[in-house]
Amino acid sequence: MEFKGQGKALSPAGLATAADTLGVNAAAMWAVLSVETRGAGFLSDRRPIILFERHVFSRRTGRRFDHSHPAISNVSFGGYGRSGAQQYERLANALSLDRRAALESASWGLGQVMGHHAERLGYGHVEQMVAAMAEGEDAQLAAMAGFIRAHRRCHRALMALDWTAFARIYNGPGYARNNYHRRLEQQYRRWLAGPLPDLAVREAQLQLRYLGYSPGPIDGLIGRFTRQALVAFQGVVGLPQTGDPDESTLQQLAA
Repeated sequence: MEFKGQGKALSPAGLATAADTLGVNAAAMWAVLSVETRGAGFLSDRRPIILFERHVFSRRTGRRFDHSHPAISNVSFGGYGRSGAQQYERLANALSLDRRAALESASWGLGQVMGHHAERLGYGHVEQMVAAMAEGEDAQLAAMAGFIRAHRRCHRALMALDWTAFARIYNGPGYARNNYHRRLEQQYRRWLAGPLPDLAVREAQLQLRYLGYSPGPIDGLIGRFTRQALVAFQGVVGLPQTGDPDESTLQQLAA
């Protein structure tokens, strides 16, 4: 399956590197992750989460396919259809017309960074960026951090914890309608008070999803659904059914 990678979960080193890149504390980093990302960077089949933007594809192909393929090449925003795997169906149609433009017209992974930013973020080609996005969430978060840092006003707003300014730049003029600024501030206060998400729990949740279990949100917090999924998995592999993501369970999940 094209675009299927290892799907590695976000690591402590990956989170710390992104926070250092942006010059913010862990609470600010988790506030951005909580509001501006889709929870996890991968579908259950280990392909990166994407969103295909038809108006970007139209622009990057000089409007050549607007008449023949208006569902995937259009001057207008929207027409997204369902999230998840259907976005890869739209991408596949675009790939058959212009592969590079298609990859550049999708947003990838945790931070939903557009493919056309690849060279700006230090990749030699969009194909290299996509390959990195498929391997793990550390690379996805690094791309998001690099994108924010490259936009000086956005980066300054984040470092100053000016959530209104950050949301206006990062989310666009409709930020207030969707309360992005208030949600960012609320999440920052939440994570500042603690506890922060547990990356070991989050990794277990992601691995459980890959294996077909339903652990609930990929949020690094132990809840009823995560415990139920862990107990079920532990029973299958012959481990004590504690419902905890202990070292033996994490090793079995990653096997």
